[in-house]
Amino acid sequence: MTAPTPPVLPDAATLADLRALAERAARAAGALVRDGRPRQVDVSATKTSPVDVVTAMDLAAEELLRRTIAAHRPDDGILGEEGGLVPGTSGVTWVVDPIDGTVNYLYGIPAYAVSVAAVVGPPTPDEWTVVAGAVHAVADGRTYTAARGAGALLDGVPLQVNAPAALAQSLVGTGFGYTADRRRGQARVVAALLPQVRDIRRIGSAALDLCTLAGGGLDLYYERGLQPWDLAAASLVASEAGALVVGLRGARPGEAMTVAGPEPTVGELVRFLEEQRADTDEA
Repeated sequence: MTAPTPPVLPDAATLADLRALAERAARAAGALVRDGRPRQVDVSATKTSPVDVVTAMDLAAEELLRRTIAAHRPDDGILGEEGGLVPGTSGVTWVVDPIDGTVNYLYGIPAYAVSVAAVVGPPTPDEWTVVAGAVHAVADGRTYTAARGAGALLDGVPLQVNAPAALAQSLVGTGFGYTADRRRGQARVVAALLPQVRDIRRIGSAALDLCTLAGGGLDLYYERGLQPWDLAAASLVASEAGALVVGLRGARPGEAMTVAGPEPTVGELVRFLEEQRADTDEA
C-alpha cells in the first residue's frame, strides 16, 4: 500500500495568522465562559457516563468559536467536541474544545480552558498535522500559544520543558476517565506508579496539564482516553516547548494513551506503562 502524501504545511506568515486567530477565538470564548458563569451551573447533558457532563456554556462557547473562525476563514472545516465535524474545502480544519475541564467548571474549581487548534490534512487525528493552536486558561487569563516550528509561548514569553530528571524525581500529571471500568484500570496503574515518582498531580484539564508541562510545572504527563479536541492545541504547545509527545507501542498520541515530557524520561515512563498494559482497561 502506498503511504499517504504528507500535507503541505502553511508558510510562516500563514502559520502566524492561524496562531493569532486561534488565540483571538480562544480569548473570546474564554470571556463568554468567565463572564457568563452563573452562581449555580446546571448540567445540560451527559456523555460517556452520568458523571461526564455537558453544560449550556459548553454549547454556547463552541457556537461562538465556530462563528469567530468562520467569520475569518469561511472555507475551513471545524471539528468541535459538542457539534462534531463541519467539513471545509481549504485543507485546514479547526479542532475546538469550548471548555476542557467541564467538571471543574461545574464545581467552580479554577482549572478549565478553551482549546483551539488548526490542523492540515484529512480531518482525522491519525492523519492530520497540528500547525497552530491556543489554550486559554479561563479563570486567570493565561494564554498558551504555538505555531509549528515557531516555539511555544505563555502570554508572549517563550516556554521550555524541564530538563530530564530521573523518574523518582519527576512530578507526573495524569487524568482519569468517567466510566467505572476505565477508572479501575487507571487506579491499578497509578498504584504501581506512585511509589516510583516524586508525586502525581490530577488537575482535571488535559489541555492545562500539557501546557503546565510545557512551562515546567510538571516533569511528565500521561493519560488514557484523550479525545482529539483535548489534545490538539496543547500537544503542539508541549512539543514546541521541547516535549516528546507519543503513544505506546510506537503509536501516535491519542485515545489509547498519550505520554509527554523530555525525551529520555518519556522513554522510561513509556516502558513502565507498556509493562503495566496501561493502554487497556484491565483492572
